[in-house]
Amino acid sequence: MTATQHQESSETLVESAPRSGSPLEGRARFEAEALVHLDAMYSFALKLSRSRDDAEDLVSDTILRAFERWEQYRLGTNIRAWLFTILYHVFVSRKRRIDAREVQATDETEGWGAFEPVGELNPEARFYETFLDAEITSAIDNLPDEYRAAVVLSDIHELRYAEIAHILGVPEGTVKSRLFRGRRILQKKLVGYAMDMGYIKSVPEAA
Repeated sequence: MTATQHQESSETLVESAPRSGSPLEGRARFEAEALVHLDAMYSFALKLSRSRDDAEDLVSDTILRAFERWEQYRLGTNIRAWLFTILYHVFVSRKRRIDAREVQATDETEGWGAFEPVGELNPEARFYETFLDAEITSAIDNLPDEYRAAVVLSDIHELRYAEIAHILGVPEGTVKSRLFRGRRILQKKLVGYAMDMGYIKSVPEAA
């Protein structure tokens, strides 16, 4: 969905939403503050749902709920985090209705111990600079939901731990744990790819 399509869809939703105070002022402020984040919202929704249609529905529902709750938003604070919080809650509510299964992920303890970075101290950084790469996108999409949301918010949207914790409704410690585990899973899956791309190389065995 393009930014223009997002804009047209969102304007229709805003028109149908209830308003308080001055309708024109309220809508103008909402559009100026919120609608500029449509692409980021769609990107987050797509990573969560892994379906373009579902992502569009999530964004639409989020825009409508955000406008309905516009008076709760404090101007000058991080509106993108506020919007992501609403979007994530919409996603979770839908998921619970569709699938009540809890995500169970095994404890991933293997990291980069047998490898060393090539040219950089942190090979993760170079991975996340090329998120459009099919290998990496697929690996992220296949993460368990809890880890995927944390990784996307942190490493793609660059939100702080406190903001991610608020969005996901969990303590900061849980955010850090999910990020650690999610990144470990990505590392394990992408070691072969990283070696092919020259991001890391095998550490020679000691004689």
